[in-house]
Amino acid sequence: FFALAMNVKMYENPILKGNIEKLKKYGYKFIEADEGLLACNYVAKGRLKDEKEIVDEIERFFLYSEIENYSNLLSGKKVLVSSGRTREDIDPVRYVTNNSSGKMGYSLAQAAVDLGADVTLVSGPTELKEPSSLKKFIRVNSAEQMYQEINREFKDTDIFISCAAVADYKPKEYHNEKIKKAEGNLIIEFVRNKDILFEMGQVKEKQFLVGFAAETNDIKENALKKLRKKNLDMIVANSAFNMNSNENAIEIIKKDETSQEFSQKSKQELAYEILKVVANEINNKNKNNK
Repeated sequence: FFALAMNVKMYENPILKGNIEKLKKYGYKFIEADEGLLACNYVAKGRLKDEKEIVDEIERFFLYSEIENYSNLLSGKKVLVSSGRTREDIDPVRYVTNNSSGKMGYSLAQAAVDLGADVTLVSGPTELKEPSSLKKFIRVNSAEQMYQEINREFKDTDIFISCAAVADYKPKEYHNEKIKKAEGNLIIEFVRNKDILFEMGQVKEKQFLVGFAAETNDIKENALKKLRKKNLDMIVANSAFNMNSNENAIEIIKKDETSQEFSQKSKQELAYEILKVVANEINNKNKNNK
């Protein structure tokens, strides 16, 4: 592994870039530099990545390098991931949201990059750092904003993984000024948001759709309903009580309703497991279509 740090002019030099590409062909790995204040007082790309992030990247390598043909598993695939929670504004200071941390979606986006895909991540509010080497990173707040961005990216996508915890409802009316406290109760009427995954399931052509079912009860039964109703190719069922955890236990249910269970693991480990199943399902689908 080389963790890069240098003056921006050297970093952008085509000779250096050519040498890096040559070394990559021999199996060497490169950890890209960050933008920041350099020793020469420029603010530009060339600053050594945070040491914790360097360690994280090396640790991830030992997870995914055990996967057969890992560097080409998703090579050439365009992957779209939604993650994080959405936020529905009530007035300038109040909003409704949920407990999703976004960790599973961010882990999936990073894993897809590691396995060779071009990855676009559409994210609602989180406290997480952007995964490295994404093709595109799009921040949104509301469910409507997320729908618009996903709808825009969807046509040019091979795999869509819907991992965001999207609000089912939003306030019917947005108040331009802060609602003042008054006597009695406050009643807010809510209306339905678009079901993004359902909408994509209606217009999908070649896309492979993966959904998530985070449930508090009857987990598999509810996941199967979503699989059928939303025209998905696969759904990942898990307990909603693991929303903020670094670990999870999941059951992957395929289009034919056969399933595979994975016991408690880190969300990053599970991300590779999920994508291995996705790649295998796509390969089988392509073979059957020939």
